[in-house]
Amino acid sequence: MALKHVLGTIVVLTCVVCYHNSCYCGFVFDDISAIKDNRDLRPHTPLVNVFFNDFWGTPMYKEQSHKSYRPLCVLTFRWNYLLWQLEPMGYHLVNMLLHSVVCLMYFSRMCSMFLPELSSFVAAMLFAVHPIHTEAVTGVVGRAETLSSVFFLAAFMLYCKAARSRKVTGWKYLFSSMLSVATAMLCKEQGITVAGVCVAYEIFVSQRMRLPEIKDLIKSAITVKSTHQLPWSSEATKRLTVLAITTICLLLARLQIMGSQLPVFTRFDNPASVAPMPARQLTYHYLISVNLWLLLFPCELCCDWTMGTIPLVESFFDPRNLSTLTAYTFLIMLVAGAVFTENRQQSALILMSLAFLILPFLPASNLFFPVGFVVAERVLYMPSMGFCLLIAYGWTLLAEKRSKKLAWLAIGILVAAHGTKTYLRNWDWESEYSIFMSGLRVNQRNAKLFNNVGHALESQAKYTEALKYFQTAVSVQEDDVGAHINVGRTYNHLKMFKEAEEAYLKAKSLLPKAKPGESYQARIAPNHLNVFLNLANLISKNSTRLEEADMLYRQAISMRADYTQAYINRGDILIKLNRTKEAQEVYERALLYDSNNPDIYYNLGVVFLEQGKASQALAYLDKALEFDPEHEQALLNSAILLQELGRAELRKIARERLLKLLAKDANNERVHFNLGMLAMDDKNIEEAEHWFRRAVHLKADFRSALFNLALLLADDHRPLEAAPFLNQLVKYHPDHIKGLILLGDIYINNIKDLDAAENCYKRILELDPENIQGLHNLCVVHVERGKLHEAQTCLEKAHELAPAEDYVLRHLQIVQNRIAKLKPNSNPKSDEADDYTSKSKVISNKSIDETERKTRPVVTGDSEEQRYSSRVVNTEPMFVKHVDNTDIDFMDDIDDNRDSSLKDFNDSQVVSGNQKSRKGTDNDDPSSGMS
Repeated sequence: MALKHVLGTIVVLTCVVCYHNSCYCGFVFDDISAIKDNRDLRPHTPLVNVFFNDFWGTPMYKEQSHKSYRPLCVLTFRWNYLLWQLEPMGYHLVNMLLHSVVCLMYFSRMCSMFLPELSSFVAAMLFAVHPIHTEAVTGVVGRAETLSSVFFLAAFMLYCKAARSRKVTGWKYLFSSMLSVATAMLCKEQGITVAGVCVAYEIFVSQRMRLPEIKDLIKSAITVKSTHQLPWSSEATKRLTVLAITTICLLLARLQIMGSQLPVFTRFDNPASVAPMPARQLTYHYLISVNLWLLLFPCELCCDWTMGTIPLVESFFDPRNLSTLTAYTFLIMLVAGAVFTENRQQSALILMSLAFLILPFLPASNLFFPVGFVVAERVLYMPSMGFCLLIAYGWTLLAEKRSKKLAWLAIGILVAAHGTKTYLRNWDWESEYSIFMSGLRVNQRNAKLFNNVGHALESQAKYTEALKYFQTAVSVQEDDVGAHINVGRTYNHLKMFKEAEEAYLKAKSLLPKAKPGESYQARIAPNHLNVFLNLANLISKNSTRLEEADMLYRQAISMRADYTQAYINRGDILIKLNRTKEAQEVYERALLYDSNNPDIYYNLGVVFLEQGKASQALAYLDKALEFDPEHEQALLNSAILLQELGRAELRKIARERLLKLLAKDANNERVHFNLGMLAMDDKNIEEAEHWFRRAVHLKADFRSALFNLALLLADDHRPLEAAPFLNQLVKYHPDHIKGLILLGDIYINNIKDLDAAENCYKRILELDPENIQGLHNLCVVHVERGKLHEAQTCLEKAHELAPAEDYVLRHLQIVQNRIAKLKPNSNPKSDEADDYTSKSKVISNKSIDETERKTRPVVTGDSEEQRYSSRVVNTEPMFVKHVDNTDIDFMDDIDDNRDSSLKDFNDSQVVSGNQKSRKGTDNDDPSSGMS
């Protein structure tokens, strides 16, 4: 017993040594969809969703669902997220520990039933270090294999205890075993195959049946007249009956959950599945030999074996058929050896090894139903248990009949070689780029690998390099729709829009054509429809082609009525076309297919903002937050709306939401700016200044933050501190009229630089020749210079442009009166200067600039959701209505009459990747939106 504990410890330590470097790997390949993009992991998502959605978070009833129902595995991911959020190390650590548990159970419980202690140790060591397991252990989604294997082995061990006696059944163990079977299946579908392993154990180990006895048993069952005494107990019949009923019930439940539908796979995922006879059958049987070869010689491992990795076996004369014959001959010889040997222990060991090797592999073999891959290394995790058991038995024979030293030397070299290979293979899973490049080193026929290397480079903004890999993917697989989409998207990033459109049109032409009487959506991969989204997003940049973009979205919807991304993007196009009522109907229809999608509720909120219905908009934004409390756009824009309502208690909620955003991204200048606006509403000047300064620090050309910070400083009697920010503002935004007006005022009244002030006002008049404020303040400059006649002419022009403005007329009268008082021989300049030095003041518009607070709908851009948001409000200049009869006054109160109608949302548009919205005069800064 002490030796067994020592050996078990060595097995566990070996697992840790081989796989500890996996903890430094990130999320790659399928981990992105299963972990990072899966809303079911988030604490705010109802826990019950895990039991209605597939492994990737898609509802099982949806046609695009992968139908992989593994709720217990997803629950462990959710637990990981609760502890470590999206920190990969925690997920990899759990996988490593699960593998260690499986190895320990395999050594101490399973192998010890059939092998001596040292031979069991050899089998466990081989299993612990086998390189074929790296995908199942180092890949986070491989947890489905390791977790299911824990309950797979538990179910088998409990059944063995239940069947320990031929005459008595341990019912407690039997029902525990059935529960473990169900649990294994809920971790991964493969888990249910343990029922077949239990049947093999009952027949060949517990009942010790041999081939002649099995024949007699079948004959007696058919004739019911045989009096020959068979070594079969009634308790075995009861156990197998319970096992059969449990298995049938689980399978029926599984079919019910799937909706009696198989998942939709494309011919690129599994080319043999659509090949004609006999190519399909020949290829499927050849794949069995490929999998056996990977177990024997795991040298050239690859994360993706789909598409053209393994060419079809199209003829009986293909030399690869020899591999198929060799594999089947090997298996048949093992079965024959087990059946005809007189050694019952040897027979049981070989048969049970084959049961563990073959039965868990059957669901992935394509022999009964097509699966979404050609070869997958992770599915060999369970079958390798039987393989390692056979190798350990062979090692035992070698040690007994040849040389123990030779046997130990051979196994030592094998374990060391496998362990080194596994350790090095783990580093391939460090990043997306490293794992797919490792695949290309052994496999140049798979276009998906080239595509995925391109995606990895694209995520690093290395678009030119990415384009080369995407184009290589097209050359490897010319009819790959996804590769052409990738080429088009990369051209789009490179601003080569004509080439991008041509690539999208080529991808569109490759889509399968509809056949009479056949459902289109059953024959097309959901992600291939992204070509319509990408092409529509591209052409919608041209405002004259919005109707064409709308037609593409409608075409996509006609192909898949539940294609919610098309609804979302079509709604955005309708908003641009000012058809907000239709946009509302489109989003409401999308809710019929995806009622839990927060983006749809958010976009409905945008529609109601477009319609000027702020209260309804807020209700939908809150609904979006109900489904996704982390929804950044909804948090930001609901906070702005709550602020607009002007109530202190609502401003508190708005502040909480903005601070929540700040905790997610401390470098989001938008959030700092809006916190500053909230502080302004609360008359907290010091806090507002802090937030505005942070926003400007994070984004030097942040237009509204620069202006409002300068305005705050000027109003706080610190105009000299305000001037640098105004200069920075007009440097980046030379068309900012209000900034020029305020800067000109500071130049006149504080810095005493009339030339600089005059340049500010002249710039305003270049931008807007009828701007009364700019013209009036230029008149003040003339007064300050003592040029009363020029000032009079200037004011007369201002009065002509704005006859209803009383202050212009009054100031004109003041200047005219001063001119009339001048004596004929006096020096006009000196007299006027003396008389007006302390009286001439400018009109300064000091309304708060909110032009960067703009709400946009969430849209899907180039095969991925683009989320960005800001808001624009009307900022018409406010004129001074009451002016002293003798002084031209400076307006020094902040204008609180902000237009909060939230009606200027006409710039919302679809973007792709890092592309920003267009920039217009005094409009939203394109780089300040969240994306």
